[in-house]
Amino acid sequence: MPEEEGWLLTYLDVITLLLVMMVVMLAFAGSGSRGAPASTTTGVAPSTQASNPVPAIGIPGSVSPLSLPVALAEPEPAIQTDLLSGLALDGLDKNIEVIVNKGTVSFRISSEVLFNSAEANLSGPGLGVMGRLVPALNSVATYRIVVEGHTDNVPIQTERFPSNWELSTGRAASVVRYLQSQGVEAARMRATGYADTRPIAPNDTAQGRATNRHVEVILEASR
Repeated sequence: MPEEEGWLLTYLDVITLLLVMMVVMLAFAGSGSRGAPASTTTGVAPSTQASNPVPAIGIPGSVSPLSLPVALAEPEPAIQTDLLSGLALDGLDKNIEVIVNKGTVSFRISSEVLFNSAEANLSGPGLGVMGRLVPALNSVATYRIVVEGHTDNVPIQTERFPSNWELSTGRAASVVRYLQSQGVEAARMRATGYADTRPIAPNDTAQGRATNRHVEVILEASR
């Protein structure tokens, strides 16, 4: 009788070995998604992983606990540098309006302050106003400078200025030339004329037209 039952013991031993092998294979196959190692988290720096330990989950019958990938929050983007930091604004002329937008600081000056009517050369008072702006522009030497000329919608037709395009561009260029003569680096600057295409007030009143006749000096952070 014991001899007849010997095959049964051998059969049980084989089944036991197969079960152990299956448990080991399941332990390795279940440690990641679709065969990928669970300890690898794509797009996360090693320092971030170290500060956020991955939890280990035990599965009955496994040789070792399984590590599951955890989605970690991306670091917050750096806060934009304040463009007003370091700007020398104390000595600005009262005729210069300072406008702060996202990524830029603009200095808006009425054309009546800077130029004589239908002219593009800076007047005496205009030179004085622009001279007080130079220290502010040079206090942040890494920023670009865009000088924009703007007019109202009243047509102009002279030998020098056939239209408001020429007048607005000439006034912007005149400001750039003056700033360069005062030590502002030429490579930082560009001049643009927009004529009456970008009004900031309605052109149907004298006050609105006067508001639209202006020069804007814009500081832009370098990208």
